Amino acid sequence: MSLTTTTPHVEAPVPALAPRERETLQHIAAGHTYLQTARHMGLSKHTVDAYLRRIRAKLNINSTAELTRLAISLGL
Repeated sequence: MSLTTTTPHVEAPVPALAPRERETLQHIAAGHTYLQTARHMGLSKHTVDAYLRRIRAKLNINSTAELTRLAISLGL
């Protein structure tokens, strides 16, 4: 009989996102396009892109799928 020990998975704390970054992430994770998100938030498409680039840089995320997973884990 072998005993297997498991170590709890500990994730690094998520750096703080600005309120508009969180809102942008919420829209994108809900499946909205950059243009839909921009119109809803009263921004340009380029500003939405800038927010998402900042989020990706802060969190070292490369894909929209990873952004969506993050949004779900944050309860957005």
